Amino acid sequence: MDSKPDISGLRIDHGARATSGGWKLGTVVALVLATLLGIGGFYIVRGRPKAEVEVSTARSPAAAGTGAAVLNASGYVTPRRKATVAAKITGRVMEMLVDEGMAVEAGQVLARLDDAELRAQLEVERANREVAARAVDEAEVTRADAERTLWRARELREKGFATQEDLDRASTALDASRARLALSRQQHQAASRRVELTETEIGNCTVRAPFAGVAISKDAQPGEIVSPMSAGGGFTRTGISTIVDMSSLEIEVDVNESFIARVKPGQPVDAILDAYPDWHIPAKVRTTIPAADRQKATVKVRISFDALDPRILPDMGVKVAFMRQEDEQERQAQAARALVPKDAVRDVEGKRIVFVVKEERLDRREVTTGFDVGPDIEIMAGVSPGEPVVVGGPEELADGQRVVVKQKT
Repeated sequence: MDSKPDISGLRIDHGARATSGGWKLGTVVALVLATLLGIGGFYIVRGRPKAEVEVSTARSPAAAGTGAAVLNASGYVTPRRKATVAAKITGRVMEMLVDEGMAVEAGQVLARLDDAELRAQLEVERANREVAARAVDEAEVTRADAERTLWRARELREKGFATQEDLDRASTALDASRARLALSRQQHQAASRRVELTETEIGNCTVRAPFAGVAISKDAQPGEIVSPMSAGGGFTRTGISTIVDMSSLEIEVDVNESFIARVKPGQPVDAILDAYPDWHIPAKVRTTIPAADRQKATVKVRISFDALDPRILPDMGVKVAFMRQEDEQERQAQAARALVPKDAVRDVEGKRIVFVVKEERLDRREVTTGFDVGPDIEIMAGVSPGEPVVVGGPEELADGQRVVVKQKT
């Protein structure tokens, strides 16, 4: 008997191997590649160098105290009361008592002009007034004498010792003395008026502040000639100083006439000075000037500050947002979750996203935005108040990327 084993039945079916083994191998390869790609992508993101970014904290709409803006505009801080103070007469400046930035009261002396010639003229006018007063005294004495003469002429005429001609002559003398007295009195009155006029001109040599405020310019120096009218040549000053009533500061903006219907008196306004971009100043619409600019197609709107601050200065640039009325503000504040700077929102592939920094890594959020509120924008969904959002840094940022936070200045 042959004891050798029969191994002919151990042949491999190559068709079966190609069908089942090939599928398993392909699946394994695909899984390995996917894993490698995932790990590679993860490490690509994690392995990127830290990017330096600026962040800003998302705010609550209620804490910001603002509602939805219905219109944005820009303008300047302007005073309602501003005056370039000038002298009423032409004269040489002898003394300047005001300087830039000085607070002045109503009636305070700003400058004095040379009044020596006027004072000499005043002495002459006073002397002329005294001469006129003596002439009045003389005319009164002459009139009294003429009245007595007429009385005697009448008595003599009644007794037959005087003619009618004597009586007429005495009556004419009385009328003439009365006329001379009236003329002397008028001459004395005219002399008195000339004295008053000269005194007024001397008073005009003292230039005073018309109202309380702050001097923002000093337009003349001692020794210069000032005049209420320009004399040409550039050697004659027309102003002494410019005074601004700081309590009358307001905002003046030009609103396109197509949107003026959105502006109403008393409407709340959020104002931001160009010099202080993070300072939100509450204000209200004071009035709309009832006239349009034909060239610019705009209407001028004046806005009053709710409270003044020493940082607010005339001619500062300012941006304003006309807000909805209070009831609409409350409804909008309830709908909006947060306020973030406009720079924090990016448009990527038709979507609006925000990068939130969490534990030195970026968290990409898709957000829904609302109305603009000055330099900020409402976030209806996607970001909560208190979360730090990226407002500056590299253009290319990725979800999960490590970052270094730089404080916004």
